[in-house]
Amino acid sequence: MTTETLEFQAEARQLLELMVHSIYSNKDIFLRELVSNASDALDKRRLAGLQDEGLSADDLHIEIEADKEARTLTVRDNGIGMSRDDVVELIGTIARSGTAEMLRRLKESKESAELIGQFGVGFYSVFMVADKVTLLTRKAGEETGVRWESDGDGTYTIEPVQSVEEAPEGTSVCVHLRPTDEDDALYDYADEGKIREIVKRYSDFISFPVLMAGDTLNSMKALWARPRSEVSEEEYREFYRHVSHDWTDPLDVIQMRAEGTFEYEALLFLPSRAPHDLYQRDARHGLQLYVKRVFILDDSRELLPDHLRFVKGVVDAADLSLNISREILQQDRHIQLIRRRLAKKVLASVKDLMTKDAEKYRTFWGEFGPVVKEGLLDGSEDHKAILDIASFASTAGEEPTTLADYVARMPEGQDKIYFMTGDSRAQVENSPHMEAFKAKGYEVLLLTDRVDEIWVEAVREHAGTEFKAITRGAVDLPSDEEPSVEEAGAYAAVLAWLNETLDDVKDVRLTTRLTNSPACLVSDTDGLTPALEKMYKAMGQELPPVKRILELNPQHPLVGAVKTAYDQRAGDPELAETAELLYGTALLAEGGDLADPARFAALLADRLSKTL
Repeated sequence: MTTETLEFQAEARQLLELMVHSIYSNKDIFLRELVSNASDALDKRRLAGLQDEGLSADDLHIEIEADKEARTLTVRDNGIGMSRDDVVELIGTIARSGTAEMLRRLKESKESAELIGQFGVGFYSVFMVADKVTLLTRKAGEETGVRWESDGDGTYTIEPVQSVEEAPEGTSVCVHLRPTDEDDALYDYADEGKIREIVKRYSDFISFPVLMAGDTLNSMKALWARPRSEVSEEEYREFYRHVSHDWTDPLDVIQMRAEGTFEYEALLFLPSRAPHDLYQRDARHGLQLYVKRVFILDDSRELLPDHLRFVKGVVDAADLSLNISREILQQDRHIQLIRRRLAKKVLASVKDLMTKDAEKYRTFWGEFGPVVKEGLLDGSEDHKAILDIASFASTAGEEPTTLADYVARMPEGQDKIYFMTGDSRAQVENSPHMEAFKAKGYEVLLLTDRVDEIWVEAVREHAGTEFKAITRGAVDLPSDEEPSVEEAGAYAAVLAWLNETLDDVKDVRLTTRLTNSPACLVSDTDGLTPALEKMYKAMGQELPPVKRILELNPQHPLVGAVKTAYDQRAGDPELAETAELLYGTALLAEGGDLADPARFAALLADRLSKTL
């Protein structure tokens, strides 16, 4: 038989080094990870047995065997098993995106093992306690098994195994334990008492029996089927860690039971932090789907809309077929009903957090608010519920505000919810567009998430109050500085000249929205904003040039000086350069990009030199 020696993927070698030299305080979790992996393999074997009568799924179980003299701990399952290629792909490499971020965070978090499971690399945690690991596996229905072995030095050996007795269907992981060192939190993991303690704490809810020395160590009770009064918070936390591979505690537990013509049970969790792959298109997410306690899928996206993709948990339906497919799930009316009800329940639970636990709500919205707002982009029925739980930065203070609170603070005469989008709070607050609103004491929402640029296009109002972008169209704020008819007439000639001179603008007009700045740029009421224009171009969409409106503050000395200069020497070529500078400063003030920065700098330097 041929034995191959292979190297781990580069990221896997770095992870192994962290595990071998681990100073994490909770090394117990390696056993929880091995049992969880075994449980997943048994779920897959049971599902395969439903689809292929030739694959038996009887007496599925996990067995733990400890040998104190040999200093070994073995975890066996008779699950789906792995082929040679499976072993190389699943253990020899970290076949997930975000490995650089994972390693950075693992290196920075030296006090706990919270991050080990989060990135789908729980198997590697075994090297916290192992001098060597030997894995024997045979994929269900295949003739040849596989032996994999490594001492964590960056390489592993792999060889075929023909003997069914040595490598039966399923997987066996033999951990050659390092010497006990309680000062380093490295306990005696060959001790049966310690093993029972770990399994009871972390894996009591596993739906297959975990056996040791003839005893069943776990209760195998499905938490979602038990009344909440009978389940401890610790049990919920451990179950959450099992389904999410996250080692932090969940923010909230959501339990549902639907009875009647269509019955199902659900146990959902709101995480306390966003996973590293939340915004990655190929990330796996979705709820675990069971039918009559039988595992069907572990990432059923059909059970929740995409804007709630961070929710973890289980749905157990009583009236679905055991061989239901993803294609059928997408069309099944029962699944669509579950989807709507679960989404409604999740959003209602977040609303409860707003009133009952403000700190948890702030954590939730800080981690998941931008994702939840993605739900405003489609035609779903969640729009009102999302806006009810949303909070936004505002000029009213440092703390975010809800829309209900914003409306309650609106002064008499205000009938719109004013907002401005931008890259950062500082950029928006310092924009010339804000000047009149600050002067009049009108509150403005500061929308700085990328999704904000898009959803405000789709949602026009909330609870009867219209949204209004302060960078679009004319403002309708009451003003003591309204341009008079005489003033408008006096500026008519210079405005017409600026319209002809500045090719990049659609129109030039006077405004009352400015108090300190000479000029600003605004979009048409229905025109594209610069940020949206950039987004579309980044996606490869060709757009015609978008021209905007240049608004001038007639009370500003610079604007008055331009008018006077034009009245006195309309043909002076330097006036056209002044117009360019006026437009350029307005563009820079809102964070825009100059078409020709070098020319602008040269004109500015020349003009400054003449003033000295």
